[in-house]
Amino acid sequence: MLEGKKIILGVCGSIAAYKSATLVRLLVKAGAHVQVVMTPDATNFITPLTLSTLSKRPVYSEYFKPETGEWNNHVELGLWGDAMIIAPASANTMAKMASGLVDNLLTAVYLSAKCPVYFAPAMDLDMWKHEATQKNIVDLQGFGNVLIPPGSGELASGLHGEGRMAEPEEIVDFLSDDIKKKLPLYNQKILVTAGPTYEAIDPVRFIGNHSSGKMGFALADELASLGADVTLIAGPTAQVSKYQSIKRINITSAADMLQQCLEHFPAVNACVMCAAVADYTPATVSAQKIKKHDGGLNIELKKTTDILKTLGQQKREGQVLVGFALETNNEEQYAIEKLQKKNLDLIVLNSLNDAGAGFKNDTNKVTLIDRDLHKTTFELKNKTEVAHDICIKLIELLKK
Repeated sequence: MLEGKKIILGVCGSIAAYKSATLVRLLVKAGAHVQVVMTPDATNFITPLTLSTLSKRPVYSEYFKPETGEWNNHVELGLWGDAMIIAPASANTMAKMASGLVDNLLTAVYLSAKCPVYFAPAMDLDMWKHEATQKNIVDLQGFGNVLIPPGSGELASGLHGEGRMAEPEEIVDFLSDDIKKKLPLYNQKILVTAGPTYEAIDPVRFIGNHSSGKMGFALADELASLGADVTLIAGPTAQVSKYQSIKRINITSAADMLQQCLEHFPAVNACVMCAAVADYTPATVSAQKIKKHDGGLNIELKKTTDILKTLGQQKREGQVLVGFALETNNEEQYAIEKLQKKNLDLIVLNSLNDAGAGFKNDTNKVTLIDRDLHKTTFELKNKTEVAHDICIKLIELLKK
């Protein structure tokens, strides 16, 4: 959920500021871009150099750069972020945030921020329990800020109780979960198939196709970025998912894919069948490598089970099933026939007659046709953009 996100990390004057180094490292490891803004007091607890080195960005703590007099633009900083986390959030800074007091760069950035703001308090037990602190927390939440609750344990004073800043790992998990909950496909389980299948002739040779898996992997990544819990069944391909949250199941043959689809389909809200599954497979597979002889070689083929049609027959009310049609002639006619015969909710049509479409390319040109025969045709686009277009339609179908 944090991949590519721009995170403003505010660090206040608190002994818990030492945890900010780990927090920056974890955010960067998760793929986020981190901009640290410190209060002047925070620099007494951890050096800007440490946080700058870990974030790979300059750290700001003053309105002006002393050596040049250049202004650190709090408005630009506030607009830059996709999210702002203030951790540790001291009682002093929370009081300033609650009252709108702006006497340092961090509080100025906070008042300028247009993104969601999270705050992770850190203070001693008596300060945490004080009525003024509790009122400030209520006020901050009333402004729409999100509290990351402190933990309980041994405090710097030697007391034991509430007030410990949440651990960096807990903050990252909290932020990821909260972002995910706000996404349009949160709590949606979606099955995606991608890539080719290889149908064995003997231990060495197989029948396959030219599918690279790029379109299916782009779809899985886009669905994950929109909050879905994605299971990806992938044929032999060199493609790699962007998101560790995607559950990948590697298969080889059409029979393998059928087995995995039947196992996972009942539990999902939607299924996007993007894989190029073989229509035929050898009737018998030689246990030994077939030796080359003079003359030709005849291989008897048998039909594979139509996975898409099988899932269409098993589809329950409310499930959304999406298929793909790669055609070379009478494209729209064949796509509509496939849509109706296999009980699909949406079919994605692409034609090998369109330059830049089809297998192996980084681009695709598609037409979306739903079960009401509403048709949307798109121009040639990068497969990542095509995946986004398909997902927007899928969200629409899931809401019906």
